[in-house]
Amino acid sequence: MSEPALASAAPAHLLCVVAARPNLMKMAPILAALARQAPAVRVTLLHTGQHYDTAMNGQLFLDLDMRPPDIALDVGSGNHAQQTAEIMRRFDAVLDAWPPLAPDAVLVVGDVNSTLACALVAAKRGTPVIHVEAGLRSGDRRMPEEINRVLTDQLSSLLLTSEEGARANLLREGIAPARIHFVGNVMIDSLRQQLPRAIVPAATLRAHGHACPPAYGLVTLHRPSNVDDPAQLEALLQALGQLSARLPLLFPIHPRTAAGLRLAGLEAMLARYAIVCLPPLGYLEMLGLMQDARLVLTDSGGIQEESTALGVPCLTLRDTTERPVTVSDGTNTLAGTDPAAILALAQGILDTGGKRGRIPPLWDGHAAGRIAAVIAPWLAARRGTP
Repeated sequence: MSEPALASAAPAHLLCVVAARPNLMKMAPILAALARQAPAVRVTLLHTGQHYDTAMNGQLFLDLDMRPPDIALDVGSGNHAQQTAEIMRRFDAVLDAWPPLAPDAVLVVGDVNSTLACALVAAKRGTPVIHVEAGLRSGDRRMPEEINRVLTDQLSSLLLTSEEGARANLLREGIAPARIHFVGNVMIDSLRQQLPRAIVPAATLRAHGHACPPAYGLVTLHRPSNVDDPAQLEALLQALGQLSARLPLLFPIHPRTAAGLRLAGLEAMLARYAIVCLPPLGYLEMLGLMQDARLVLTDSGGIQEESTALGVPCLTLRDTTERPVTVSDGTNTLAGTDPAAILALAQGILDTGGKRGRIPPLWDGHAAGRIAAVIAPWLAARRGTP
């Protein structure tokens, strides 16, 4: 057999990149779906190490039944420029060391610094990029994630979208229609698969030395605009404190938020309120807390989606969202960051039960299968494989 024939018979090699907590929830079902495409597709998993907490990172892999990464870059935290540059440097070195087994494509998910950094390195080397969760837009270029989303989509050869409005965003930005595929929300695949294993709130609270209130709200904060500015963080805490007089709040504190509280001298302020402070929690613990919450208050993109999938009212403590379908179809409301507005909206939810919403199209737990069904023939066509 000739050398070209041997090459074409080899499986396509896909390099999948993860970096931060939400990436893992998206990648776990994708890896499982791609495994069902073997031997036509061979997958290598690379973790950039952008995640803050290495112990929690390991717990997430266990919670999601996800195999350990094949390659770890161990980049760690840093400002946007430092982190993006270091990821690019280390990722480029990995690709340099690979020929002749270089990947046929690089798959990235979401909108973190690693997503853009790895997409940029791959594109400059002529390696096609596949972007899962393409086309999401907040319209707010002050958010670093918005820059990452826009640029990654421009670099990508294959763009897989999670909500219907993303296609119009991409077409406006000049992306060819043939490169766009609406596959649904793969994060909801993980939620549906793991929900039967969710840890009940009483067990989570007991493990951390607390009793579980009969009704509670769940709070998460980590956006720099909310937690790095002492005045902004204090105003949000005051609103949460007033709300906690009516509904006790559970508050798993992100490492960035913990640092903001410490630097602003606001740690003692939390003790004055009916707010239970918790360390960062595993995925199954968070699922249990979210499922039983009366109300979720967050600045996280993923939790906007998860609360909509669970039918739990959500207030997003931001002025914009890149996930508008959670507002138009789901249970999410943009609350902004004004304490009076947040309180009024929260009181309204407690009085009325909040928005009921509906599950958006293709948030059905089968997005990963659709992703694999697009990727496998696309890779085969690029390799000229029958």
